[in-house]
Order: sequence, then C-alpha cells, then structure tokens
Amino acid sequence: MIRALPLFVGITPILGVAAAYWLNADAGLLPACMPFLEGCTSISSTGRAMPGSLVFRAVLFPQAALLPVLWWISVGWLKALSPLARGRKFMLICGVVGALALVFYVTFLGTTQAFYEFMRRFGIYFYFLGTVLAQLTLTLSMPISRLRSMMLAVVGAPFILGVINLLQKAVLADPDKIENSIEWIAALSMQIWFVLLYFAWRKSGIAVIVQTDPTSVR
Repeated sequence: MIRALPLFVGITPILGVAAAYWLNADAGLLPACMPFLEGCTSISSTGRAMPGSLVFRAVLFPQAALLPVLWWISVGWLKALSPLARGRKFMLICGVVGALALVFYVTFLGTTQAFYEFMRRFGIYFYFLGTVLAQLTLTLSMPISRLRSMMLAVVGAPFILGVINLLQKAVLADPDKIENSIEWIAALSMQIWFVLLYFAWRKSGIAVIVQTDPTSVR
C-alpha cells in the first residue's frame, strides 16, 4: 500500500546501515562499539569496505529512488490536506536534490582521489540539507496537531546537532568521536521523521487515485 512508503523509507536504511556496520565489525574492519554514544566510527565507514558495502549500497540506492516518489506524493497529500499551504514546490525541489545528492554520496563512497572525495562530501552534505529542509517544509505546512509537534521536534534535531558540532569543533582538539556520534543521531532522527509521516498519512486516510480520460484512447 502506498501509505506504507514512508515507513519503508524510514526503517529500511536503519536496518541496512546497522547490518553493514555489524558485518564489517564482525570482520574486524571496524571497532565494535555503540556508535551513537561512543562515536568510534562514522556512518560512511560502514559502507567503504566489503562485506558491509554490499548491504550499504543495496539499501541506499533504492532509498534514493524512492525519496522523489515520496516527496511527489507528499505534494498532492499537502494540497488535499491544506489547500492554502505554501512551499510544496520548494519541498519537492529540496527533496529531489537530497535524493540526487544521496546517489553521488553512495557512488563515490570509498574512493580516495581528491575529486571523488569532494563529490562524496558534496553528496552527504546536500543529502542532509535537502532532506531536512523538505521535512521541515512539509511539517510546517501540516495542520497543527500533536503528531505535527512531534515531527517538528524530530526535524529540528539535525539543526541543533549541527550547531553543537560546529561549537565542539572549535573547542575540542579531537572532535572526531563526538562528530561521529552527532552524525549517527542526526541521521536516525531524519529516519524517525519518515516513520512519523507514515502515521500522519495513515491517520489522514491517504489514497492515490489513477484517472484517465476514456475519450483520449478512442
């Protein structure tokens, strides 16, 4: 069912990245820890080497393909839910940019040349930025409700964490572990937002209707 799309988009990357990390940690390629708390490794590290990279790419490439579909449906959903709400086109553009940036990120992950390293960093930054802006725009366009408040709190987390990351980089001599933890937590909050969107779609009874003009095929 179409309303389950946000749930799939939200949960699948969590399970996939966790599996990729476990595979590489079990193979001795990554330290074993709780990366959310200890920051012993970055998310990118889970997808750089075999065998984890197979799962990492197998999950994130389909994710990049499904995200534009989700944002396109969200445009119609918001139009039906709040006809006077603005920002639907901006949301779609940001979401598509984020999805394309994710493709760049996964494609160039693990490369060592300077240009490819730049493309990887370009991809991850714009994926986070585009996706979070799309999430924020959709949340602000929704009618006020308890679920909307929860989504707003979740989508605000990456912005707050980003400020904390900048501050700790300026203060600490070795900020890598904290930066890794922030990256994991921010990514998790983005995925939780999609799960909350699933409940918003289900509560509203969303349905996608395909219509044709019978006279056009005669």
